[in-house]
Formats: sequence, structure tokens, C-alpha cells
Amino acid sequence: MRIRPVSAVTSALLVLSTLVLAAPHARAAAPDRAAAHTRVPLAIGHRGVPVQAPENTLASVDRAADLGITWVENDVQRTKDGALIVMHDTTLERTTDVKRRFPGRAPWKIADFTLAEIRKLDAGSWYDRRFAGQRVPTLRSYLQRVDRNRQKLLLEVKAPELYPGIERQLAGELQRAGWLNARHVRSSLVVQSFSAASLKAFHRVRPDVKTGFLGAPKPSELRSYAAFADQINPHHRSVTAAWVRAVHALRGPHGRMLEVSAWTVDNGDRAVGLARMGVDAIISNAPHEIEDALEEDLDEQEEQNEANDDNEEDDGLSILGFLGL
Repeated sequence: MRIRPVSAVTSALLVLSTLVLAAPHARAAAPDRAAAHTRVPLAIGHRGVPVQAPENTLASVDRAADLGITWVENDVQRTKDGALIVMHDTTLERTTDVKRRFPGRAPWKIADFTLAEIRKLDAGSWYDRRFAGQRVPTLRSYLQRVDRNRQKLLLEVKAPELYPGIERQLAGELQRAGWLNARHVRSSLVVQSFSAASLKAFHRVRPDVKTGFLGAPKPSELRSYAAFADQINPHHRSVTAAWVRAVHALRGPHGRMLEVSAWTVDNGDRAVGLARMGVDAIISNAPHEIEDALEEDLDEQEEQNEANDDNEEDDGLSILGFLGL
């Protein structure tokens, strides 16, 4: 059989038909590209905003509120006489004047001091004289302040192995402070820990509360954590796009997709990279700066998507003009 050469008109019509058939797909792709960047990860204030106020103080959480930071993270531990306080280190030396007030009681462990003794400490002067007189907050006073500021809380149970039974005690304190009502449990509270055993214990006491495991388990191990944790919260250097996908592929104890909150990120470029990997939240000492970087990247992505769409339309019009249509 003789194969006839394709005429120029026929060739043009073939090109046109290809464009027409492809156009709906091209138009559908644009919203997908945009959708990938419309959900900006949450920026969570690590111990408040410690780049502007002493960490884990009421001044720090207030500063976060002033900057519009909705979510704050803090740490809870227990005193010698059983009170729950907000403090990161297991000793009081770094962020208070305990060495001056109690010089003979090294190594100044929280568990060796009563609440009355800790209330005498200055938790602000080490940072700046402007914060002289700031105190180590009790968990109750911290919860009240976060509530007053209309903020939300990522609460870490710090070193639970030092404080047997702290999980049940914590649940009781949250209950008394009004933090276990439907509104808080639904959208304002996550309890996290590096200890899987502690997180399991808290989940048994209050299975309705969202929980987060601090660490980066291997993908093959993630399913076991999904039985008691709603979030897997790794150090940011552990995060890869493939690992995030593996986390998101699983559902936690409340039937929702597992979330990822990466810590501790103070660099805007790194935050943008994590956002593009799909993380759900970024914990930062400078959450306001991270928010700005993420919003700027979102604007750039949307502008690029609009430019790509305009170029596709221009290309289509150019071909139609070439065909004389």
C-alpha cells in the first residue's frame, strides 16, 4: 500500500487537535500546582519566642501573642513537692538565679526543690535586665495565660522517667484548668514526648487528646507509633520528602492522617524547604520570621503559577494565529 505524504494543512490540524485535547488537562493541572502551595505549615513558638523574651516564661508566651503566633510549645516538669511547672532543663541553673540564691545545692535539679523555693527564683534577668522578676510559671498559670491570649498549646512532657505517674497528674491538671473540654481537645492541645512509654501512658488516660511522638522512626516502624500518636515530630535534619510521605500514608488513633511537626528551625530557607516536603508545622525560636518566609514563598509560587498559566494561553493563541484561525 502506498503511504501518501501528510499535507501542511493536515499536519496543522493534527497539531491543533493535540492542543485542543491537551488544553483541559493543562488547565486542570494549574490548580493542582497552586494547591500544593496553598496550605502553609503552622509556625509554632518554641518555648514562646525566645529570640525576644526569656524562654518558657509568661513574658515569652505574651510576646508570641503580640506577634500573632497562635501555637506555642512548652515543657512541663514536677517539683519536689509534686507541683507541675513550666521549664525545659531538668536543672534550674541555666535560666534562673538559683546558684546565687541556693549556692550549696548543686546540681540544682528541679526535683530537689519545692514550689515555694522555685517561686523565689528570677527567671528573667539572665536573659535581659528588662525581664528581671519574671518567675518560673506553674503549669496552671501558664495554661491560664495561653487561654487568655487565645493561643493553642503543644505541651511536652519533659524527662517523664524522672517523674513517675506524671501522665495521670498532667491529665488531672489539664482537666482542672478547663483544657480537656471539647473545644480545647478538638483544636487547641497536643501533648508530646520523646518517651513512647510516657505517651502511651497518657493516651491510655486520655485517649481523646492528640499526642505527638518526638523523633523520626524508620518508615517500617511508623505503624506501631500510629497506634498511640497523632503526630510524628522529628528534628528538622531528619526530614526527607519520602519520609513525610510515609508518615502521611498512615492514620493515627483518631482516624486522621498522621502529621509532622519539625523542630527547631530558625532559618527561612530551611523552613521553605521543609514546607515543600509537606510538613504540617515548624517549631521555631523565631516563629514570626518563619511565618514571613513561608508566606513570601507562597506568594512567589502563586505568581509563578499565574505566569505559567499565562504562558500556556499565549502559546495556544500563537499557534492558532499561525494556523490563521
